[in-house]
Amino acid sequence: MKLQKYHIDAFTNKLFGGNPACVIPLEEWLPNEIMLSITKENNLAETAFFVAHENDFQIRWFTPEVEMDLCGHATLATAHVIKKHLGYTGELIRFQSASGELQVSFEAGKYVLNFPFRMPKVAILPEIIKESLNIQPKEVYLARDYVLVYNSEAEIKALRPDKNKLEQIDLGHGGIVCTALGDEADFVSRFFTPGASIFEDPVTGSAHCSLVPFWSNRLKKKDLLAHQLSDRHGVLFCTNKKDRVLLRGNAVTYSVGEIILQQCERD
Repeated sequence: MKLQKYHIDAFTNKLFGGNPACVIPLEEWLPNEIMLSITKENNLAETAFFVAHENDFQIRWFTPEVEMDLCGHATLATAHVIKKHLGYTGELIRFQSASGELQVSFEAGKYVLNFPFRMPKVAILPEIIKESLNIQPKEVYLARDYVLVYNSEAEIKALRPDKNKLEQIDLGHGGIVCTALGDEADFVSRFFTPGASIFEDPVTGSAHCSLVPFWSNRLKKKDLLAHQLSDRHGVLFCTNKKDRVLLRGNAVTYSVGEIILQQCERD
C-alpha cells in the first residue's frame, strides 16, 4: 500500500517557520496502531489523517504518543493540502472531528480556522508545575490547558521550564501555555507539553481557543494579533466571535512524498 505524505509548515509564510505537520489523505481509516506508528516515524509534533466523506472531510490528529482531540496547525496544514495540492475549488472546507465540526475558509490569501471557544477559569497551579518554572506567573487559569499569565514578553522569552520535573505530571491532551502582553503583538505565548516528544510546541492553534477569549476580554478588542515565541516563531491573526474563535494564518509546503506500507494489514 502506498500513501501520499505532505510535510507542511503552518502559521507561517516562510519555509522552516511556524509549526511543521505531516498530512496523509486516506480512502478509509487505517488501524489506530498503524496511524500511531506512521506518526512516530514522521517524528513531528502532529500528523493529520483525513478521509473525504460526502461533502465533508473526517480528520484525526496523532502525536507520536497519543491521538489528540484538537490540533490547530495540523488542521491548517490539511486545509492547505486539500486546497493547493488536491484541487479543492469550494469556498469552505468542513472537517468532522473529535471536537465537533471545524471549518476552514479562505480570506485574502490566508486560511481562516473556525474553532471552539474555551474561556479559561481561575485555577490553582499544581506544585510540580510551580517547582519546574524559573519564573512564577502572576495569574493561573485552566481550560484544556493551564494558562499562565506573566508580566511581560521578556519574561515569556526568559522561561526555562524543567522538562524532567514536568514529566512527572500527566495533563492528558492538555499542556501549559505561558502568555503575556506583546511588545509588537497584542499578546505572545509559548506552549509546553509534559511527556511529549516535542516538549515546546512551535505554534499551537488549539491553545488560542483559550488565549483569544482571555485576551479579547482583557483588552476589550475583538481582533488580535498573536505571536508564539518559539525558535520557529508563529503568527496568528485572531478574532473573538463570542462562541467561536477565528484563527487566520498561512502555510507553505516543504515536501511531498510517499509512504510505502509493507506487510501492514487493515482491519
